[in-house]
Amino acid sequence: MNLGEKTLNSIYGYTRKKLEEYFLSKGEKKFKALQVFEWLYIHKIENIDLWSNLKKEVREELKEDFVVQTPKIIKQERDTLTRKYLFELEDHNHIEAVVMYHDYGISLCVSSQVGCNMGCAFCESGRLKKVRNLETYEMVGQIIEIEKEIKDRIASVVIMGIGEPLDNYDHVMDFIRIINDPKGLALGIRHITLSTSGIVPKIYDLMKENIQINLAVSLHAPNDTIRNQIMKVNQVYNISQLIQAIQDYIHHTNRRVTIEYVMLKGINDSDSCAKELAHLLKGMNIYVNLIPYNETNHIDLYKSDAKTIQHFCSILKENKINVTIRKEFGSKISAACGQLRSKEVEK
Repeated sequence: MNLGEKTLNSIYGYTRKKLEEYFLSKGEKKFKALQVFEWLYIHKIENIDLWSNLKKEVREELKEDFVVQTPKIIKQERDTLTRKYLFELEDHNHIEAVVMYHDYGISLCVSSQVGCNMGCAFCESGRLKKVRNLETYEMVGQIIEIEKEIKDRIASVVIMGIGEPLDNYDHVMDFIRIINDPKGLALGIRHITLSTSGIVPKIYDLMKENIQINLAVSLHAPNDTIRNQIMKVNQVYNISQLIQAIQDYIHHTNRRVTIEYVMLKGINDSDSCAKELAHLLKGMNIYVNLIPYNETNHIDLYKSDAKTIQHFCSILKENKINVTIRKEFGSKISAACGQLRSKEVEK
């Protein structure tokens, strides 16, 4: 991004390493990057004029080259344990993020793109196509603004909102570096989860980063026939390729991978699907997260009933597969990912 594009060049988009390079290019000491991070993320002071341990000339140059900018919350919906936020970006596009209150702390689901091109049949986010990738600062800003709003600290982050994170790889990696930085938002790396629909080459790229984040893979079907129908990505990277990538990722990182499986009535919830899934995943260091589907008005797919989900779960357990059923959040608000944004767009 050009430093001259002042309205777009938010300092929240810079990792500490990139800020060090910036200061070195100005003939300054790189430790000034640490000072900037402390003002932004520890003291939470956004007014550059108040960064008192930086010389006035340095502060003036920072004001010339950067803005301290985040997306703005324009709407929210609340349920008992859930808050859903709609953000407006500088170009008037919209994204959303979801706060979930758990026994173990507050988690935040962030978006990584405006819209999504993965085209999963069950997903509201993909119904409205990808407009663009989010910049790093637009991802970091979701946390900054929501922590201000709830007056509390986010304990864990899932990159599972609108968009495919691995389709915005570089910005997402910088986002992870900033929120994991001990002088940044200081989130433990194992409190960060990235969810992908299965872009196989990018899973290998992520593997080589050697970071201990949690990886979640949206599988949602036990075979190519069903997965081709509900996930277009499978027509490019089929289940065999995806399973091999997951096995290689587990072997290289020594980290367990979550397999996400949304339960769709009459599509992927039969006994035979459960048995086939158990066979597919046998012996792998994974656990399966069965997800009750959030229905929307625009998509002609329906949630499996509770009895079917429980039976599916029991078949996996009988076959020695670690499995949980995800607790439902936001059933009284626009629960499906992308639903609040699509309402705003369609207005």
